[in-house]
Amino acid sequence: MEQVGLAAATTDVTLWSLFMEAGFVVKLVMLGLIGASVWTWAIVVDKTLKFGKVRRQLDAFEQVFWSGQSLEELYRTLSDRATSGMGAIFVSAMREWKKSFERGARSPIGLQMRIDRAMDVTLSREAETLEARLGSLATIGSAGPFVGLFGTVVGIMTSFQAIAGSKSTNLAVVAPGIAEALLATAIGLLAAIPAVIAYNKFSADAGKLTARMEGFADEFSAILSRQIDEKLQPRQAAQ
Repeated sequence: MEQVGLAAATTDVTLWSLFMEAGFVVKLVMLGLIGASVWTWAIVVDKTLKFGKVRRQLDAFEQVFWSGQSLEELYRTLSDRATSGMGAIFVSAMREWKKSFERGARSPIGLQMRIDRAMDVTLSREAETLEARLGSLATIGSAGPFVGLFGTVVGIMTSFQAIAGSKSTNLAVVAPGIAEALLATAIGLLAAIPAVIAYNKFSADAGKLTARMEGFADEFSAILSRQIDEKLQPRQAAQ
């Protein structure tokens, strides 16, 4: 009879049965970690698609920008559209350029500073967009194992209380409770490991894309600086 009971207990030790037999707190921890895992993979899919789209946009803009098309014509094309990345940086700089000359800009240094500031603000906004929700991955990656460990500790305490109540240390009595408790840690690691890997990858990708946009901003600033000198120096000489 004891062997039959042991076989039945062993048969019932499945992931679903362990979850259903766990206590309320441990179930809550498991459900929270499963939700965090789903959220992690949703962010992974979203960021993969987003970063791929941004790379294609940067490639397309650079191809158009360096094709020899005039800045005025490119600005007229992009100013009426919702732009992002290098296009947004270009439009913000050109908008400040045109506003300043319409108001009779006289100081090359002041004009250059305003244009650089406009590009810096837009660059910061684009970097924030790229890094959005990466904090969630970092939080899940760092807190997931500890949350799972909390569920394990609670589960083991409950198991020890059950053992004390049954006054039996039979493996068939002890094993299911310990397995329920360890399942919480396993789910915590299942949520945390992909989150850490994804956070490191997407942080590096965001840094590379931001550096690429910063490089364009520096190059475009130099181009505008030369044009500012060409426009304002004759005006200052005439005065």
